[in-house]
Amino acid sequence: MPSIAILGLLMSLLFLAVHVAMIIWTYSDANDNSEQPAFLWAVVVFLAPLLGLVLYLLLGRN
Repeated sequence: MPSIAILGLLMSLLFLAVHVAMIIWTYSDANDNSEQPAFLWAVVVFLAPLLGLVLYLLLGRN
């Protein structure tokens, strides 16, 4: 049973790392390729990760 808990912890850390990476990438990309504030796009991706990233790619980039 403890091995399932360890697997769950590792999967949670992986999802957290991907979420943080998406926020960092969106912020840095929005600084270069968007007319809107990069901070706001990072907040959108923080609050709604997949939807926010898709919205940024469709609406936020020049």
